[in-house]
Amino acid sequence: MKLIDMTVTNFANEVDSNSPAPGGGSVAALASDIGIGLSRMMAHLSFGKKKYEALDESIKEEFEIKFDKLGKIRDEISKLVDEDTKSFNEFMKALKMPKDTFKQITERQKAMTEATLYSVKVPYKTAALSLEAMKELEFLVDNGNQNAITDIGVGTLMLCTGLEGAILNVKVNLMSMENKDLAKKYADSCAEMLAQGKEIRDQILDKIHSSIE
Repeated sequence: MKLIDMTVTNFANEVDSNSPAPGGGSVAALASDIGIGLSRMMAHLSFGKKKYEALDESIKEEFEIKFDKLGKIRDEISKLVDEDTKSFNEFMKALKMPKDTFKQITERQKAMTEATLYSVKVPYKTAALSLEAMKELEFLVDNGNQNAITDIGVGTLMLCTGLEGAILNVKVNLMSMENKDLAKKYADSCAEMLAQGKEIRDQILDKIHSSIE
């Protein structure tokens, strides 16, 4: 069974086991998945309400575009819950390959290189998609149902957790990457994404805290 298809209880129990996967990468992807879901919930609760319907047509159009975009991002992130565990399993599979002959050593080294890159690309995609989603949230906060503003606040926190959690997984896997130039490019990009994500998180949370004081 796919992780994403498990009950909440079964997924949590699978994480709370002696198996190293699903681990932080899959949980980070799930955090962002839920974060987007909460953010879209605020939008769901806005449609049809008097205050929303009274908005300028251009604002409503932009609101719905962002709502739809978040849905598409969520579809992609949900796939990464399982793909992150798959990438870990591929790495372990390569690690356990025989290394008794020169040919075996060469094949193992090639498999390790490919598996390491895969284990970097998956959480990097989680981080990039999480940031992409976060960039859409402030417009929803400003124009959506204010009775659900704390829900999108929690969604923001979940997305930033998914972003940073994914970046942690990228960074730890970069330690095994032989191509140091490529590793630096990933590391620099992750640092930039994390800084942007934290800035967006703080802006949104400050706005939400101010509105409920």
